[in-house]
Amino acid sequence: MARFDKVLVVMGVSGTGKSTIGRLLSEALDIPFYDGDDFHPEANVKKMRVGKPLNDKDRQSWLEKLNALALEHKSTGAIIACSALKQRYRNLLEKDMGSAIHFIYLEGSFELIKSRLESRKEHFMPLELLQSQFDTLEPPSEAITVSIFHSPEKIVELIRGEIQ
Repeated sequence: MARFDKVLVVMGVSGTGKSTIGRLLSEALDIPFYDGDDFHPEANVKKMRVGKPLNDKDRQSWLEKLNALALEHKSTGAIIACSALKQRYRNLLEKDMGSAIHFIYLEGSFELIKSRLESRKEHFMPLELLQSQFDTLEPPSEAITVSIFHSPEKIVELIRGEIQ
């Protein structure tokens, strides 16, 4: 059983490196990693593939699934990558979690993230939806905030310094 008994939600807009950082943190802390994208219903994926942003109704069941996943790992720890763009979404994710959940906000400029997305291949999230993500984003007031300007290894080092 892992000694780290928190669920960490690595959040931010598409292209900030949530999956990369989540996987590296998972290895460093020896707890499982779950990519929230894998829990989207097919209808959501299809909608995003054609360039349509998701609305709150689209996200509801997805966020409920991720909350159930967090609850399942409440006492053993896990990393979940999830955009968690609005406070309302974060509230759904932390339902019944108490102090066992922490958000890690990967923060970056539109220009930097756009350049990353332009070089990314084989992802269902098209570049055209980046502005809608920034429009939706409500930066968290209670989160570990880390700039994506740093290397992935440095980001993980900074996060570990904050959580341990």
